Amino acid sequence: MLHVEARHPDGVVIPRRRAIGLASDHAGFPMKGFVRDLLAQHADEVISLGAESTEPVDFPDVTRKAVQLILDGRAERVVLVCGTGAGACIAANKVNGIRAAVATDTYVARQCVIHDDVNVLCIGAWIVGPQVATDIVRAFLAAEFSTEEHFRRRVEKLSALEREQRGQ
Repeated sequence: MLHVEARHPDGVVIPRRRAIGLASDHAGFPMKGFVRDLLAQHADEVISLGAESTEPVDFPDVTRKAVQLILDGRAERVVLVCGTGAGACIAANKVNGIRAAVATDTYVARQCVIHDDVNVLCIGAWIVGPQVATDIVRAFLAAEFSTEEHFRRRVEKLSALEREQRGQ
């Protein structure tokens, strides 16, 4: 079944945000400007980090700086753009308090927020083109974490796993 935002992405209600973080490595750099312009339509500020050219940079370093925006309360959500999205997602999920997902379609972009309270979207610039990236980012920004108890309970269990890893 097709979802409304997949057929009519401009009809999706996207709440305006104070700030959204954006970062890319060198592989994601060619798509970074496009995504920055898209995010600027939905935020008062886009905090752009990472590669400023196609010169190689290490995605764990870029990811660490980007997710710190969430931990410091400077941004509610972050979009990471790399070659496949996988490396940035792995790096982001190593940080307590961060829940990242790779999305290659609008269903995943929406469901990862609604069900799992994902706060970092990872996009593969080698995998999706600009139109698909637009729809994915819009679905991610429009989605809100469900108030249903079973989703809240599951995300709390994720937080408990993080606390166990920290020894708390």
